[in-house]
Amino acid sequence: MLGYGFMGKAHANAVARLPMFVDDAPAVERDVLIGRDEAALAAAADRLGFARTATDWREVVDDVDAFYNLGPNHVHPEPTIAALEAGTPVLCEKPLAPRLAGAERMADAAADADVPAGVGFNYRYVPAIQYAKELIEAGELGDIRRFRGRYLQDWLVDPEAPASWRTDAERAGSGALGDLGAHTVDLARFLVGDIERVSGPTTTYVDERPAAEGQGTEAVTVDDAYSAQIRFENGAAGTLEASRVAPGRKNDHTVEIEGSEGAVRFSLERLNELEVLGPANRGFETVLVTEADDPYLEHWWPPGHTLGWEHTFVHENAEFLSAVADGSAYSPDFADGLAVQRVLSAIQESDERGEWVAVAQ
Repeated sequence: MLGYGFMGKAHANAVARLPMFVDDAPAVERDVLIGRDEAALAAAADRLGFARTATDWREVVDDVDAFYNLGPNHVHPEPTIAALEAGTPVLCEKPLAPRLAGAERMADAAADADVPAGVGFNYRYVPAIQYAKELIEAGELGDIRRFRGRYLQDWLVDPEAPASWRTDAERAGSGALGDLGAHTVDLARFLVGDIERVSGPTTTYVDERPAAEGQGTEAVTVDDAYSAQIRFENGAAGTLEASRVAPGRKNDHTVEIEGSEGAVRFSLERLNELEVLGPANRGFETVLVTEADDPYLEHWWPPGHTLGWEHTFVHENAEFLSAVADGSAYSPDFADGLAVQRVLSAIQESDERGEWVAVAQ
């Protein structure tokens, strides 16, 4: 596992929970944790349950059964491609790369490697999202007409909040667009279908922030927010929006899907619920998605005992590691990650050109 911050904790926690709750999950050893700072790395390895550490990924990517790339975006391409070329399955956090060219190289390497290569779109593993997909595929909403997706956070509202790799285009590629929008684009594709064209601006409100090291300031070279109109290949339309400067919004990821016969609404801040409107209803019905026969719920608690954000990573890791153990296919894979990256890139191009842009296929 490369990286032991936010995502490192989430995935390490998930792997530790697998034998407790997922009976058919493969046995997993947390072998080697990769980072640069030896002291911090040793402490993290002890805390997260890893047997050893390495400060150079080149020494270990061909020496493990699976490689998790949880580093900053600019660290995704090279270690991941090296692992795939060594025949090592990879789970890489989203977005796949800072820029489209890197994502294309990664997807090509995955296609050549013929081993599981997954992207960390963990929101696919929310039971309520899985239930929404079941309703859509069963035709319960009729013909899908519209998708709305927004992802709002407020952690950069304060102009004195320090800069980081996430505010630097060289390392991140984009701001709210890639950081948050990648999740929304993936859910749009997962629930509705491929996106054909896009139109929309990106905006940066704070041009400089205090330097991360506490000396002077650093330029902000990514977007603080974006919005976009989209058209799907199947004829549906939609809107996308994300912001990291939305006051009062902590982790507000909301998707709405409207069809000719009904609609669904989901909010990550109420992730155990799905609002459903059917032909016989005058208004939305709130469905608590915690029954034993709901997706993934057989692993957890009695009905009504809710799940949290961290459980999505347990589901994700169970699926990915089972694919590694069985040698089977895993989804969302690098082709999905590349498809999302193409949409992100098209939105950036649309902002630059001020017009609709076709999404590359």
